[in-house]
Amino acid sequence: MQLYTTPTSPYGRMARIVMIEKGLADQVEVIAPKTRVENSPYYKINPSGRVPFLLLDDGTGLEDSALICHYFDHVDGNPRFEPAPGLDGLEARRLESMARSMLDGISLWSREYIYRPEEIHSQFIIGHEQARAYRLADAFEAEMDNPIMAGPLSMTQIILACTLHGRDGQPAGYDWRKGHPKLSAWVDRIGERPSISSTLPPPRVKH
Repeated sequence: MQLYTTPTSPYGRMARIVMIEKGLADQVEVIAPKTRVENSPYYKINPSGRVPFLLLDDGTGLEDSALICHYFDHVDGNPRFEPAPGLDGLEARRLESMARSMLDGISLWSREYIYRPEEIHSQFIIGHEQARAYRLADAFEAEMDNPIMAGPLSMTQIILACTLHGRDGQPAGYDWRKGHPKLSAWVDRIGERPSISSTLPPPRVKH
């Protein structure tokens, strides 16, 4: 199998964490493709050009972090990260959706700084996503004693770790630690887990 992802992608980091947690690292070749450039050879492998993308040994391609994590979790027939079926899994899915919303919003906010010149930054997008990010930091501060957050590693925890761990001050000026001592301590603790620490992204470089 080949996992195509960039080192800074939080979505690719999610897939890499599940890959490590499931003991699949020796079976998967991780490749950093060239993205957001014209005529990249990667586009012949994945026409959308997005990451992460998993190419299976039979030639099947899987795009999207949720789908790839699902595959990695289920390929051995013994899933660890699948919420309970029906309403029993509602609480896990609720928190997972919150974490995905936080990650998606912060990623959109970040792209304003990474890919667009300062003179055409959308202050509306920045302000909207900044406010959302702080509201969700408040919400997760209140959820730190929830068994989903305090219990065994879950997809919610993985997504939230990829959103905040190793990304202090990212996007520019986002001080999520201020006023959130429980969330801050939680991020520091989960950052000690080998699958989290070994996938720490390098500092972003503006394109």
